[in-house]
Amino acid sequence: MKNRYFFTLILSFLITVSGYSQPDQWDLQTAMIPMRDGVKLFTKIYTPKNSQGDLPILIKRTPYGIGGEADFNGQLNPGGTFDFLAKDGYIFVFQDARGKYGSEGEFVMIRPVAEKEKDIDEGTDAYDTVDWLVKNVEGNNGRVGIFGISYDGWLTVMAALKPHPALKAVSPQASPADMFLMDDFSHNGAFRLSPTFGYTYLVGTASTSTPFPFDQKDTYEWYLDLGPIKNASHYLKGAEEGWVDFENHPVYDDFWRKQCVLTYIDEVKVPTLNVVGWWDAEDFYGSMEIYEAWEKLDKNNLNYLAVGPWRHGNWWGRGNELGPLTFEPDPSVYYRKNIEAPFFKYHLKEKGDGQFPNAWVYQTGANEWREFDNWPAKDLSVDKKLYLHPKRKASFSAPGSTESSFSEYISDPDNPVPYAPRPIPGFWQDALSKWKWKLSDQRFVQYRPDVLHFETEPLEEDVVISGEIVANFYASTTGTDADWIVKLIDVYPEDFTEDPKLAGYQLMIADEVLRGRFRNGFEKGEAIPPNEVQEYTIQLNNRHHRFRKGHKIMVQIQSTWFPLIDRNPQTFVNIFEAEEKDYQKATHRIYHSTEYPTHIAFPILKNK
Repeated sequence: MKNRYFFTLILSFLITVSGYSQPDQWDLQTAMIPMRDGVKLFTKIYTPKNSQGDLPILIKRTPYGIGGEADFNGQLNPGGTFDFLAKDGYIFVFQDARGKYGSEGEFVMIRPVAEKEKDIDEGTDAYDTVDWLVKNVEGNNGRVGIFGISYDGWLTVMAALKPHPALKAVSPQASPADMFLMDDFSHNGAFRLSPTFGYTYLVGTASTSTPFPFDQKDTYEWYLDLGPIKNASHYLKGAEEGWVDFENHPVYDDFWRKQCVLTYIDEVKVPTLNVVGWWDAEDFYGSMEIYEAWEKLDKNNLNYLAVGPWRHGNWWGRGNELGPLTFEPDPSVYYRKNIEAPFFKYHLKEKGDGQFPNAWVYQTGANEWREFDNWPAKDLSVDKKLYLHPKRKASFSAPGSTESSFSEYISDPDNPVPYAPRPIPGFWQDALSKWKWKLSDQRFVQYRPDVLHFETEPLEEDVVISGEIVANFYASTTGTDADWIVKLIDVYPEDFTEDPKLAGYQLMIADEVLRGRFRNGFEKGEAIPPNEVQEYTIQLNNRHHRFRKGHKIMVQIQSTWFPLIDRNPQTFVNIFEAEEKDYQKATHRIYHSTEYPTHIAFPILKNK
């Protein structure tokens, strides 16, 4: 969710934005802006020199440091982060969040919304900041926008819940919504070990951000040597309080509900542009849920969505390459020029016609932008089911009565399936690996004995998924708990002449995990009855992807995904208290029969 890429944003904005701006074209003002409780927040204000007339204010609030030369890594994004915005003309404001870097006060990770009127939260800090800026910064037109990616996107949502009257547009981008259900710390009750351990150390050990000093290149081995997850706390000196929260709240309780932004969303008060990438490894769920929650309450057409072929946040940089994939023309440039800039220009400068579609959605596979009046576009699609069959087959036909009933594998917590090709660097040490693991060619695990795979014959025509993907499957285990990981994969032809390096490539389109104990709800865990068939449902989230003629559709199922997800002992214990003896091998069966028809359900676009 949070990464060192964003440390470069301030200076990349100052030094180059497609030739529109240079450092000597900006007046810099620093301020310690007072909040209602007396705490002051460190703020930098950049006003373009020789501007003609009053300008709107654009704010980015962050816990990662608004920085200076020490935070700048010398790499400029081609085209510049704020190129088209800078060309339009804004006063840019950057602020250290409460308790981080130059700001006073105490930093609380995902601080809940204040329950009492006089209390403070990130929303009140944003309100007080906007109020001070419009009253004290010369040359502003009284209209303010707030935007940001990841944690900064969440801070943007907080600002929009009870907005200052001068706040006229917001753009929460890759924002988390629910840290237990499907965002950074946990997915469907399965604890995200490597991202959460690394992030807890990154933000919780000091007012600055320092990655954990791993002494091994391959963190797969480091985390495996760690043993039971309870041993992790020994390495988090200075961040113990944050880690204890995870240990004390292993189920979906009030602690998590109070942090969930969806709890507080009501009517859309400010024009809102929600942005996320299809291969966001951290906060895809949150962004879509925030958009959908506001969409249900949007009476005045103020809520918008933009989804592109991006990893976490790279619409603010170069976006024409992602892993082995290429996209032309650059979808990030398209977004900044044709979506983001017109959105803010209309709402903050009152220029343009404001005739925006409800959703700009990039169709991967076809590699082109599509515009929709609503998303998902249920009126344009039909539901389809992809069934699993014996002998590693998958098809749109249901299993016949004579087919064998299951496929099985042995899951061993001492030899877990890696989530990316090894060596696996620390989640916050190597940004490229952290961002691109979802683009890993899944052939690297296809024939492991603890990974099942099922695939169609080569498609006779294009199949376009457009909307929510749901895995419905039937499984049993010899243990009393299990994790279930389901992946939907686009298998390229072996003779893919368009780009030979992609021949046979297995591109992961959708993926998700469910901790089996939470199959009936997340408020409490329930042991899985050994050797009994249980029905499971996993939401694989939204997609808009074209499986092209000649490609195959594959489904992979496994029960470890390490160290992205902590190891499930496969015995029903509190995993944060588990001992070494609790980690046991188990035999898992996935059923595919007329009685237990495991399948993946998704909407297919009628008009391709």
